[in-house]
Amino acid sequence: MKVYFYSTCLGGVAYSDTCVNAIKLLQKEGVEVIFKKDQTCCGQPSYNSGYYEESKKIALYNVNLFEEDYPIIAPSGSCVGMMRHDYLELFEGSAEYSRVYDFSLRIFELSEFLDKRLGVRYQDQGTPVKITWHSNCHALRVAKIIDSSKALLRSLKNVELIELEREEECCGFGGTFSIKEPEISQAMVSDKIDDIQSRNVEYLISGDAGCLLNISGAMKKMGVKVKPMHLYDFLAQRTGVMGGV
Repeated sequence: MKVYFYSTCLGGVAYSDTCVNAIKLLQKEGVEVIFKKDQTCCGQPSYNSGYYEESKKIALYNVNLFEEDYPIIAPSGSCVGMMRHDYLELFEGSAEYSRVYDFSLRIFELSEFLDKRLGVRYQDQGTPVKITWHSNCHALRVAKIIDSSKALLRSLKNVELIELEREEECCGFGGTFSIKEPEISQAMVSDKIDDIQSRNVEYLISGDAGCLLNISGAMKKMGVKVKPMHLYDFLAQRTGVMGGV
């Protein structure tokens, strides 16, 4: 099987190691990964800010770039939500809609691809640990892939997943929202961190880089000892794809 890997903006800028681990997880299952070096943003920041015509140009660029009929795998429910659902709204009623629709059918978040397409269940190589999980808003409500992410975590026999009481509440990132409304964003992430600390866990796991940047930065300022970690770094670590468990 061949797939394209879509690294996302934050993957390229701040989570390059996570992208490497995500690719290794695919290769572990015998999947051939194609990385297009000219890939760019999914267009969500401009779309959420109301720049619809500009967002259409980005969307069509992506449609043209990933031209072969292979699945397109992204380590982010946020980008998947944009490319699989919001692209359709952008092009509804236009001449390009059919092409964009066909493109959207090839978009998968990595955890749902591993879980539902490949049926992966992991052999845990790590020591017993307690974790909690934060659900990114787009992954939860638009891409709807959280069940797959948790299924992979629950397949790890030495990992105890302790749910947050207010898991479905936003962490306050929201892309440009955290810049435009910093006071509200800070209050939201503080509430999220209170919930995380109440779980008495070693790790906070999430599948989206934006949320992790926001939560981990706030936790560092507050001196919180819980370790934030991206889902695909955690899975790669527990399965021996990367060193250290």
